[in-house]
Amino acid sequence: MQRWFCTLLPLSLVLLAGLPPAAAAAAPAANLRVLSHLPLGGAGGWDYLSFDAQHRHLFVSRGDRVLVIDVDANKQLGSIAGTAGVHGIAIAPDLRRGFTSNGRSASVTVFDLDTLGTVATITGTGQNPDAILYDPASHHVLTFNGRSGTASVIDPAKHTVTATIALPGKPEYAVADGAGHVYVNIEDKSELVQLDSLHDKVLDVWPLAPCESPSGLAIDTAHHRLFSVCDNRTMAITDAINGHHVATVAIGDGPDGVVFDAADAMVYSSNGESGTITAVHEDDPDHFTVTVTIPTQVSARTLALDPKLHRLYLSAARLGTTRQANGRPTIAPGSFGILTVGRR
Repeated sequence: MQRWFCTLLPLSLVLLAGLPPAAAAAAPAANLRVLSHLPLGGAGGWDYLSFDAQHRHLFVSRGDRVLVIDVDANKQLGSIAGTAGVHGIAIAPDLRRGFTSNGRSASVTVFDLDTLGTVATITGTGQNPDAILYDPASHHVLTFNGRSGTASVIDPAKHTVTATIALPGKPEYAVADGAGHVYVNIEDKSELVQLDSLHDKVLDVWPLAPCESPSGLAIDTAHHRLFSVCDNRTMAITDAINGHHVATVAIGDGPDGVVFDAADAMVYSSNGESGTITAVHEDDPDHFTVTVTIPTQVSARTLALDPKLHRLYLSAARLGTTRQANGRPTIAPGSFGILTVGRR
């Protein structure tokens, strides 16, 4: 370390320590930017991403397959086939298993986290399983079924659906607190549901107004805060214990994903229509501040967090000028890839 830097470093630390929490957080957040773009190409749509911190693998949903990325080498190392209409990927580190929600086939593919080989296919979920999670408290996998308005509970040891939980509407993303509760956004009702994951039942239904059409959901388990991102450029923050509305934060257009980085007390919303990430600092459990808006790419609407390197990974592609039959923009051939956002 050069002498001039040694002299300036203590001074900079003193100055940073004197800043209010929001201002101190803005310094590292402001340095976030797109570090790289990994071209993957291929046909098909995409939805959620999931990160396996133990193996340093990023799982990317891609139409009828899941792409597996070695994030440290920044390259694709394999794929998991036979996942028609895949939406999400759940990671169960203690079981050394991964699980995909296959929307078109109403099934779940089970794969080995070490070998990436397919272990089993579980049928009998509700229609169009979308979000999927592994709950460490119950050691169950849950799929959230968009067209059925239900959650399917899976015993991962027996590879069978063991229960179905009726929900008040169309479920979107879900999270677990690790203590026997699972939370899921209800998109068409603008509600948030709390489930008892140990007894497979609904405990509470909470309104999310002024949020409209909530999709992505993240949790701060230490402070019992839930972060729902919504179509009307809004992040709704909810108390996970009693469901009371804590705060509302302005974000960008077209959010579909949100993550919470506990080490930095930062919430990141990926806004696909704006082509941005909104970085929100948790000043304390009741106060939140937007610290920076990070340019990414239009269509980058879902994301996953690497908690070790504090990096964000987003799926994105270049949009065409015409529309598909379902009204969505066409995708420029070969333009799909993964953006890595982090600090230089």
